[in-house]
Amino acid sequence: MRIAVLKERRPAEARVAASPDTVKKMVALGWQVAVEEGAGAAAAFPDQAYRDAGAELSADPSMVVFGVDVVLKVQRPLGPGEGGLDELALLKSGTVLIGLLAPYAGDHVTRFAAAGLTSFTMELVPRITRAQTMDVLSSQANLSGYKAVLDAAAEFGHAFPMMMTAAGTIPPARVLVLGAGVAGLQAIATARRLGAIVSAFDVRAVVKEQVQSLGAVFIEVDAAAARDAETAGGYAKEMSEDYRRRQADKIHETLKKQDIAICTALIPGRPAPRLITEAMVRDMKPGSVIVDLAAEQGGNCELAEHGKIVTRHGVRIVAHANVPSRVAADASSLYARNLLAFLSLLVDKETKQLKLDRADEIIKATLLTTGGAVVHELFGGAVLRPAAAAVAAAASTAA
Repeated sequence: MRIAVLKERRPAEARVAASPDTVKKMVALGWQVAVEEGAGAAAAFPDQAYRDAGAELSADPSMVVFGVDVVLKVQRPLGPGEGGLDELALLKSGTVLIGLLAPYAGDHVTRFAAAGLTSFTMELVPRITRAQTMDVLSSQANLSGYKAVLDAAAEFGHAFPMMMTAAGTIPPARVLVLGAGVAGLQAIATARRLGAIVSAFDVRAVVKEQVQSLGAVFIEVDAAAARDAETAGGYAKEMSEDYRRRQADKIHETLKKQDIAICTALIPGRPAPRLITEAMVRDMKPGSVIVDLAAEQGGNCELAEHGKIVTRHGVRIVAHANVPSRVAADASSLYARNLLAFLSLLVDKETKQLKLDRADEIIKATLLTTGGAVVHELFGGAVLRPAAAAVAAAASTAA
């Protein structure tokens, strides 16, 4: 089996889909790996490290993907009209594409089907025990939560811990974390390690003990409503209008006493919930900092501007693009291990060749397109290329 790793070309993306360590493991499994030159440079993985691991390298992306069975990406391939190289046009029909393919945004899922690709999106890996080693969202969110606190500290004009000196005492920073998922919990832990007094809010009562175990104060709006605020996938549900009103009042009052707010609340496939309004920002202390990790999906803060740091009403609002990429080396290493674990599901242990078991719940949850059709139930299930489907069926029969 041949696997290709292309360089990421989207703005603000420094990660790579395979590390020298995972390439070495793939080669040991009998797979051939081709890597585009410079693919790992921004993540501190030099070309020579890939060569030493057993990969073939080429500066020509068309040669990297020529004759391969699987293409590994971090973000979805660039398509026509997106600027730069049309990566999608390089991939032959029948190629397996694996990456963070952003299925909820735009019409590119149908483009994958039209190109005859068998595409898997890692955002939809189910949160079950068997899939923990493949949970890309968790591995990347963990680093985002950590980096968010460091970004806040860089913008905050005060120290985090209490400091007692001959010249006087510096009080500890007060940090509010909005959303206690993977990113939020890591933000709590990091802020605590830096010496801050931390509180956290989440609509899900189930995370209360986790927040408290990290030494933070859990802020509740309605304990009864919070008991039924989690989806089967472990995410927060949308709450009632009355709950949202009381939630806004509680957050507003809490923010007045805080120095820093870390926003991490997201609902898959929907705009980020609006948790901090302009009125709330106006009432925060001068010099306060907000870091919004949800800016790419509209932001938890009304005044956040994706990819920018702005000052509004004396408050610094940080909304960096692609925060995991700001910790590119570790983010790439973890992501590469997630992909390697996922690949093990797609390969027959005896023949070492691709074998898709569409009855497997992980494969079923992540498979977007195959045989010229969109097959995922969330994205239409329309057949777009009957000819491609026929070719794929014939190839399957021949095998």
